[in-house]
Amino acid sequence: MNGKYEIGMIGLGVMGRNLVLNMADHGFSVAGMDNVSSQVEALQTEAGNRPVLAVAKPEELVAALRSPRAVMMLVPAGRVVDAVIGELTPLLQPGDLILDCGNSFYQDTDRREKELTDRGILFMGVGISGGESGARHGPSIMPGGKPEAYERVRPVLEAAAAHVNGDPCVAYLGPGAAGHYVKMVHNGIEYAVMQLIAEAYDIMRRGLGMSAAEMHAVFGDWNEGDSASYLVEITTDILARTDDDTGNPLVDMIRDEARQLGTGMWTSQDAMDLGVPVPTIDIAVAMRNLSALAEERREAAALLGRDGPTFGGDPKELLAWLKEAFFAAAIVVYAQGMAQLKSASAAHGYGLDLEAIARIWRGGCIVRAALLEDIRQAYRSRPDLPNILLDPGIGARVSDRLESLKSVAVTAAGIDIPVPALMASLAYFESYRSGRLPANLLQAQRDYFGAHQYERTDREGSFHTEWT
Repeated sequence: MNGKYEIGMIGLGVMGRNLVLNMADHGFSVAGMDNVSSQVEALQTEAGNRPVLAVAKPEELVAALRSPRAVMMLVPAGRVVDAVIGELTPLLQPGDLILDCGNSFYQDTDRREKELTDRGILFMGVGISGGESGARHGPSIMPGGKPEAYERVRPVLEAAAAHVNGDPCVAYLGPGAAGHYVKMVHNGIEYAVMQLIAEAYDIMRRGLGMSAAEMHAVFGDWNEGDSASYLVEITTDILARTDDDTGNPLVDMIRDEARQLGTGMWTSQDAMDLGVPVPTIDIAVAMRNLSALAEERREAAALLGRDGPTFGGDPKELLAWLKEAFFAAAIVVYAQGMAQLKSASAAHGYGLDLEAIARIWRGGCIVRAALLEDIRQAYRSRPDLPNILLDPGIGARVSDRLESLKSVAVTAAGIDIPVPALMASLAYFESYRSGRLPANLLQAQRDYFGAHQYERTDREGSFHTEWT
């Protein structure tokens, strides 16, 4: 078996195993390794007659690969990645390539690349989005690292990726941790859009008293129009599912405590470091944290109550507003994420092609949406676009729906339904299009208590006033 297989995979969980089968289906010979025997056996069973080898030891994996070797990893981010690299590196030779395909923090990727480069081993951080189905049938792939490393694996990545209109949903994104940075922001956008959908669901469920079947029909309608996306599509499916044990809608039997792996938080934190406002992503992270305070929320519900008025208007009118409001807010979320990528590209020297990112997000990934084709065209027309809201067509699509977004925000507040992501999107848009903001007062306050100085509107320079 020595030297027979073209590429290796360490980590044969759901994602790793399905990606192995995907690559094998496209004619590539793949050796997979996991130290959990049941995972090895599962791959052996599922591989059938495909050109796949399943092993339990890294020595066996390395021996099975052609030289120079290329080894993918799909293992949990953090210490596990370092442990696998530490175990694998002594078995490799200069010129071999390691690809970390998990959700690693981009600064860890930079560190690992430097450490491995010093040993003559190539390293790439590769973001992969699409979940179990994407890994099996075609994900969106976001590779970063040295261009020559990408060229080594480009054929297999292009074959395994999702395709839209003949275009593979993979592109070389830039040096260092560019791929993992883009995947991080992808996940921040994912957090925010999921929160917007949850707020729309809450308005329908608690505000209008709609059944799961009725909401299924509404989201199904949304998925046929401007808001068509993977996340709206799966929401439609979720609302149609009945619990086998109780006969109730399954969604009603699930606890209202959302977990997170940290990528949304990293997006928010890094945006603050860059000075890029992403308030809808910020609030989506905060709402997951708030959902985890389940015991406190129950106590607060008993003490503080929620006895606000019920909705007394026309449900059809509110649903019409909500449809338009959601799409407007979703555009704002993508605007925030793409603006962060533009800023990070300059700060970290990635040289990101935002049109290419929008292109590879159109298929396979969790944030894929019909809107991304418009975003792609906006960057194709103006590659230096600082914010997609400055594209006349995209900006107008928000402006045309602004009254609906305002109406939903006001209505939700009036019936005590929290919609912080919708409100954050509204506030961002209104602030972004304001020629003047009240930051002049903030500057005056800073100068008053800390002598931090301010700039004037009528002449250049910095000034300080003895306010007292």
